[in-house]
Amino acid sequence: MRNAFIDELVEAAASNDNIVLVVGDLGYGVVEPFAKCFPKRFFNAGVAEQNMMGFAAGLASEGFHVFVYSIANFPTFRCAEQIRNDVDYHNLPVTIVAVGGGLAYGNLGYSHHAVQDYALMRVMPNMLIASPGDPMEVRACMRYIINNPQPSYLRLGKVGEPCIHSQIPEVRPGEWVSIRDGGERSDTYLTTGATLELVNKLLAESPDPDRYSLKSMPLWSMKAKSSQVRQVEKFLTVRTVEDHLMDGGFGSWLLEATSIRPDLLIRIKIRSLDSKVCGMVGKQATLNAEGGLIHGVLCE
Repeated sequence: MRNAFIDELVEAAASNDNIVLVVGDLGYGVVEPFAKCFPKRFFNAGVAEQNMMGFAAGLASEGFHVFVYSIANFPTFRCAEQIRNDVDYHNLPVTIVAVGGGLAYGNLGYSHHAVQDYALMRVMPNMLIASPGDPMEVRACMRYIINNPQPSYLRLGKVGEPCIHSQIPEVRPGEWVSIRDGGERSDTYLTTGATLELVNKLLAESPDPDRYSLKSMPLWSMKAKSSQVRQVEKFLTVRTVEDHLMDGGFGSWLLEATSIRPDLLIRIKIRSLDSKVCGMVGKQATLNAEGGLIHGVLCE
């Protein structure tokens, strides 16, 4: 995902002089193509995330579209006030690029977990969440964000995510992207972010793979709730899967969006991380399993 991000950013910056990349003293091994091609539009703000976000807001207020790149926990909770006051409330084109969503950096300790970031970002009224599930969705999200500059949060996996899509899909806020279709009025899994790979693999290994549809929602926000009822009502059950805590997460967002139709709420089943992972240290796969994202996903 990181390589797809930087490829799209470099390509866009070649024809758009207003695109800027700011890093918080990390990202090396990924960001060099941009720094080499556009050294006057590349800034290392150092280990000073609050200052980095304020700096990005200042550039954006002068007409730049600023991409701020860091490990997921750093450009979110460390500078939440600057995101709210400087970026979101002023509706500025700053894209917060968070690498290692969920438990991707779990072996560095719980300080590096990003399992409450949706909860923070989705209450910002102007913030668009972009949570792609594979490199193709990264490219689709980047193209949407570049063509529609706004406060946005791009949540990426750490490294090595396989392509689920054979081509770049069309994405719009709140719209479900089809990965596999089940029968009419089937159950469906709905993912956002890196859990797409997990569920797709489990369905492929299932003895009855045609029982379920699989959908992805790469773009969502407070403003995108109105389109959810018409999509939920197509299925008998909608099972959301996310590498985030349930409270304030993606599944909770879908319940809120569907609350105007109480008869549909019973169709929504949420699979998320158990809060016990907040105190754990380990590899991503181990913590996902401990948190309930592997065993039992297909048998509830």
